[in-house]
Amino acid sequence: MKHRVQKLISNAGYCSRRKAETLIEEGKVKVNGKRITIGDKALATDRIVVEGRELKFPRKEYILFCKPWGMITSLSDPKMDNTVGKFIEKNFKERLIPVGRLDKHTEGLLILTNDGDFANKIMHPRYEVKKTYYVSVSKPIKPEHIKSLEKGIEIEGKKTYPAKVKTITANEIEITIHEGRNRIVRKMMETFGYTVKQLIRIKIGDLYIGSLKPRKWRRLSSKEV
Repeated sequence: MKHRVQKLISNAGYCSRRKAETLIEEGKVKVNGKRITIGDKALATDRIVVEGRELKFPRKEYILFCKPWGMITSLSDPKMDNTVGKFIEKNFKERLIPVGRLDKHTEGLLILTNDGDFANKIMHPRYEVKKTYYVSVSKPIKPEHIKSLEKGIEIEGKKTYPAKVKTITANEIEITIHEGRNRIVRKMMETFGYTVKQLIRIKIGDLYIGSLKPRKWRRLSSKEV
């Protein structure tokens, strides 16, 4: 089956689709020796050359990684060595990408993969993949604030989708959402005046953190994928 070439480039783990489109526009992509344009399609068995390098389609990898506090969810950062990209370079031969983001001070589950379609289905809002977070805050959480979170609250001019909240202790909750807005859980708590002391993503879809410790990882089973 033929696919748009930018999708094949992304699926091969060479770069993002957006970057692939830029390379195509710059005339840096050829299929079977012919320079292509945006919208052209090809087979994975065709000879696709990007910036002079022939694409190789590696075995699909699906890694569950527990990102530690203080690590940046970025493939590269000129100011920091403590990045997900550096972790990938040290531990895997394949070119993997993080699926979505966790901010510097949030730890927990992060999926790493070289399957662009899979990554898109996890990240795209229309699939509504749920994520569950453990949240510890500076003071007891009022019941009325929990009810507000479950109904949805306005943040930066946009109402959040209803969250599912489970109370653990007076200062601790588990909150399940499917939004991917930047720092959304922190902002939800800060709206009511709570300072977040610890934030851990413990679940993505049906994948649970279990005993996985920070900086540790494991491959997903085919059933989990």
